[in-house]
Amino acid sequence: MNPRLTLAELTEHPLRQRLNNEFHARPPVPLAGAMLVSHLVFKHSATKAPAARDNLAKLCQAHVCTAIESSDAHLMIDTGAFRMRWELHTEFSCYTFFRALTPGEEINADTTAFDAVHPDWLKGIPGKLIVATQVELRSTAEISPESVLAGLTPNGRTMVAGRVADNAAWIFTDFKIDNGFSRFLVLNESMTQRQSGRTVQRLFEIETYRMMALLGLPVAKEVGRWLYDGEAKLAELMDRIGQARAPQDERDILSTLSKLAAEVEHSIARTTFRFGAARAYHGLVMQRIGELRETRISGLPTFFEFMQRRLLPGMNTCEAIARRQEELSARVARNSQLLRTRVDIELERQNQELLGQMNRRAKLQLHLQEAVEGLSVVVLTYYGSQLVQYLAKGTKELHHLNTDVITAISIPIIAGLVAWGTYRMRKKLASESGEH
Repeated sequence: MNPRLTLAELTEHPLRQRLNNEFHARPPVPLAGAMLVSHLVFKHSATKAPAARDNLAKLCQAHVCTAIESSDAHLMIDTGAFRMRWELHTEFSCYTFFRALTPGEEINADTTAFDAVHPDWLKGIPGKLIVATQVELRSTAEISPESVLAGLTPNGRTMVAGRVADNAAWIFTDFKIDNGFSRFLVLNESMTQRQSGRTVQRLFEIETYRMMALLGLPVAKEVGRWLYDGEAKLAELMDRIGQARAPQDERDILSTLSKLAAEVEHSIARTTFRFGAARAYHGLVMQRIGELRETRISGLPTFFEFMQRRLLPGMNTCEAIARRQEELSARVARNSQLLRTRVDIELERQNQELLGQMNRRAKLQLHLQEAVEGLSVVVLTYYGSQLVQYLAKGTKELHHLNTDVITAISIPIIAGLVAWGTYRMRKKLASESGEH
């Protein structure tokens, strides 16, 4: 029988346990009975994560804490007076406080689930508060949905409501900030504890991701004003291109276009993350609303309809601005290329003129060289005839020849030899330059 291999003998990937724990992190907290749940979200940079963990340690110094779940980005503690859940995300941290309510307990506008927490600890949380929302979980036996509906006035706030979890509960909210909190009322008719926990968690995620998605809207409005000026500037530059008459005009326009292109790319780099995050957060909002499995309450808008009417236009604005930025960048690039082409054509024309001038100079030099060569033939012929004359004078006593006749006869011969030699040399040089 072959020996059994145990997993301990295998080399485990260092991230295996961490990835599996992350997969199971942030499960919904089962909720039983009446419950008040307060949810705070603080936006901060990634560098603030250590400060957030240090601040959590201070909370446990002031209370007797029992850790239920703990990881680098997640913590669940129970102090007896309340339970607190902390979650660390890329650009924000969530603090959710749970406090059980006694049946029939009245809640005023100032009551929160973290009333037992010292205010100094709350002030020490790093980041800036972006979301503060509260869920009051009651049973339909305590508060009937009909009484809530009867209390709605036609001229009051727009109430968003729906039956969720396959009609096992009722949810009412107006998404308004009242006394610092947006508020949800959840009336449990037949949900289990885990269903209640999942429903409350989805409501918090809807509110959190809704606000985080809306962070892109002010950026879109700011960039939209700049884009209007940028598009107008580009149109003006295009008119200037059509009116350009001198190469210097085109170079000036190209310099301005390059500056505009740099501004566009800077704007894109500055806003890409924010617009991408807004798109992702909006997708999460709509996903969480779908998971509620809501059905309509007659006369009131559902969560889906409310988000389509109020959140979707802002997200469409972000998408439109992002698209306009990309289109402006592409247009600037195209027009820059067009202008560069015109500048290159002008440079080629100037180079052709320069080459033409060089050719003309070369021809002049060639004619001058030919004239010099002709003069050289005359000079060489003259000196050659003089040498013949000297030779003839030296042999005059021997042969009794007429030196003038000999000199005259030698002139055409010498001239012919010099011209033939010059021609051969020019032909040889021309053939060598042709080979190279």
